[in-house]
Amino acid sequence: MSGALDALDLTLKLSREEEAEQLKAAQLRMLELRLQLGGQTAKELGPPLCVLFEGWDASGKGGAIKRLVDGLDPRHVRVVQYAAPTPDEKRHQYLLRFGSALPGWGGMAVLDRSWYGRVLVERVEGFATQAEWERAYGEINDYERALCEDGMILLKFWLHVSADEQLKRFKAREKDPLKSWKLTDEDWRNRGKRAEYETAIEEMVRRTSTDVAPWSLVPAESKRYARVAVLNTVIEAVEKRLA
Repeated sequence: MSGALDALDLTLKLSREEEAEQLKAAQLRMLELRLQLGGQTAKELGPPLCVLFEGWDASGKGGAIKRLVDGLDPRHVRVVQYAAPTPDEKRHQYLLRFGSALPGWGGMAVLDRSWYGRVLVERVEGFATQAEWERAYGEINDYERALCEDGMILLKFWLHVSADEQLKRFKAREKDPLKSWKLTDEDWRNRGKRAEYETAIEEMVRRTSTDVAPWSLVPAESKRYARVAVLNTVIEAVEKRLA
């Protein structure tokens, strides 16, 4: 049975020239909207904007985030990266460690990885019990609904690449001394469990794509296409809210 990931068109791509032209226009528009949300060009603060990224290892999350915030004043946006929880964080309910990064009115935050680790890596690697990750779908939906009903614009991106493209990028990183640090033994180990991760991703999308916080699944076989698609999706969501 095919799922949401299989339905994505991984042949979508942009040339270098098309990307440059579209990024220039999109980043200028993003700057205008960011200033408006931050109360710099409007009389009052706009709603908080939170953009979270999940995706396969080497799917281009970092590059997409870089293009999203490139044209913005770094004082007006916060980018936070999450790895495994610390021993102290493990002593608390798992959602609590994300609270301090979330933006208030007039603010913007970008999360590189998020609370979805509970139903992805923690599920597949056995760091959470089945009872814990099964319960998490409802907890996450309630959490996101509360944030959105309080005014937040919440966007959730999954960047998708094929197994072949991921392997190609892994090998390229391995050979590049300036990028080899990005490739870890854990990345290779996760790749070996790709089928299990696909099952977890499909269930995550099915059970946590809601009316207030739907998933945006981005074909990322072409990094250029994915970067522009992310920017345009964020712009469209902010424009829709401000309208």
